[in-house]
Amino acid sequence: MANVQYYDVILKPVVTEKTMELMGDKKYTFLVHPEATKSQIKEAVEKMFDGTKVAKVNTMNCEGKKKRVRGTFKYGKTAATKKAIVQLTEDSKDIEIFQGL
Repeated sequence: MANVQYYDVILKPVVTEKTMELMGDKKYTFLVHPEATKSQIKEAVEKMFDGTKVAKVNTMNCEGKKKRVRGTFKYGKTAATKKAIVQLTEDSKDIEIFQGL
């Protein structure tokens, strides 16, 4: 992944009931660039959110779903995505974008 800046790594946060429960344990879920590595994700979170220290990063590649094209018997796929669950250290500050949720 050449010439990708830290602000290109994290695309958007994932907000679901399950991820909201994980926030109590200081685990935050983000959609990330499909070619991003764990070290790049760690660096991006620490630079984008002041006062955060990342303990570990878990990633998962989500395959695109099979979709039928309307009116025909042809099939296509939605885009593949990559999710990252970021565990912060105990002395780290919380991420502010999730405070009001």
